Amino acid sequence: MSDHSRRHLEEVAQIASQLDPGQLDRMAETLAGVRDTGRLFVLGVGGGAAHAGHAAADFRALAGLEAYAPTDSVAEITARTNDDGWDRALVDSLRASRLSARDAVLVMSVSGGDRGRDLSPGLVRALEHARDVGCRICGIVGSAECHTTQVADCCIVIPEVNPRSVTAHTESFQAVIWHLLVTHPALARGTPRWESVTDG
Repeated sequence: MSDHSRRHLEEVAQIASQLDPGQLDRMAETLAGVRDTGRLFVLGVGGGAAHAGHAAADFRALAGLEAYAPTDSVAEITARTNDDGWDRALVDSLRASRLSARDAVLVMSVSGGDRGRDLSPGLVRALEHARDVGCRICGIVGSAECHTTQVADCCIVIPEVNPRSVTAHTESFQAVIWHLLVTHPALARGTPRWESVTDG
């Protein structure tokens, strides 16, 4: 029998123990700072795009943040990719939304983008635009050596405890962290339906 399950769960516990609660608090406070004046754009590709849509919905419903995931519009993102190329799809969507210094972006990416290694070039361009307009930038990534960590105001790097499981652990903890954020006292504006039912 393989000991994969035991090892994977041990790695999850190891990662959780290495995350900095103070850094998570700072991210919650950073995002809370745009609630009354701006919007949140959650950016991701692949698994990160699926997370982005779910996270944007949670930030809207549970934290009262006006939040969007550009990749949720299949028509827009595929049209932009088809017409102008993938590397411009995200940044052109942000430009159309008039991203400004009042807003924030939250990146969910394993690589975090890296122009030199041609990793997530569309994400890199979107982050460059976000930096140029002066909006707040947050990230949850799987690499300390990436574009997101270089430009972010607050970035959580998921510790690498097994080089063969970087993607699995990074994407798993992206979900853990955004759920932590939307239930954080600095951000939470309501009780999820199930918890409100079971509290009675």
